[in-house]
Amino acid sequence: MRTELIPVGDVELHVVRLGVPRDGVPPVVVLHGGPSWDHSYLLPGLVPLAAHREVIVYDLRGCGRSSRDLPIEAYQPQAIVDDTRGLIEKLGFERVDLLGFSTGGQVAQLFVEAHPGLVRRLVLASTTAYGDVGEHLAGWPEYQRRAAEAEPVPDFLEPLQWTVRHARSGATTAIWNLDRLGEYRRLLDAIVFSGDWLAPWREGRLGPWRPADPAKVLREWGGPLLILHGEQDMGFPLPVAERLHEEVPGSVLAVVPAAGHMAHFENPALWAGNVTLFLDK
Repeated sequence: MRTELIPVGDVELHVVRLGVPRDGVPPVVVLHGGPSWDHSYLLPGLVPLAAHREVIVYDLRGCGRSSRDLPIEAYQPQAIVDDTRGLIEKLGFERVDLLGFSTGGQVAQLFVEAHPGLVRRLVLASTTAYGDVGEHLAGWPEYQRRAAEAEPVPDFLEPLQWTVRHARSGATTAIWNLDRLGEYRRLLDAIVFSGDWLAPWREGRLGPWRPADPAKVLREWGGPLLILHGEQDMGFPLPVAERLHEEVPGSVLAVVPAAGHMAHFENPALWAGNVTLFLDK
């Protein structure tokens, strides 16, 4: 694992490189979710992936060890698109394989819309192309039970406190196997959280996280697409992945059984194996 701070535009990005470059094979560039988390919670899935590919993951602006405390107008999904493009150019790659997880998966769709020629293959993991998922959660008794038992997070908390409390409160809906709840909470304890994205979100300043018509964007891009999803995802339920798969002919849908939103944590070998198989085709 190699880490460095790389200046890109108006920010410095904390970049982590895993694995070894392979001749003629582009790296996997990873966009994490949150957005006020860092990259580290994805390592359970990225480390086994890096046994086969070079993986480059960075903390988004306002997150982890990248530039923080920026002006409020600097926090926009489009800024992440620009940072990613700048990082790819700074590292000297003509094309990459792009993996976006959760919120990062939505930004990955914006990236493909803006820079289709830079992406060879695309992996959308535990994410959505659609805004409303409430109908899939409303009729799910297990989700309703877990959500009702979660500790409420007061709105008056400072942004960093709110982010940490929200992550810990949502642990029981983030994973499916509650026997591993203690292990998952220890993973959360290691994250460098921030509260930087909360203020623009609360004030309604954020632009869209996805294209207006993601399925159309992905069809017109026309590259290989893997939709990777936990069978019991309570963040973005499986039907949203199935819908995108239907709307983008030629896409691949891989479902990790008995896993929730954090499928890379619950079954890292299968998660990474699906990504590796797809990228090596």
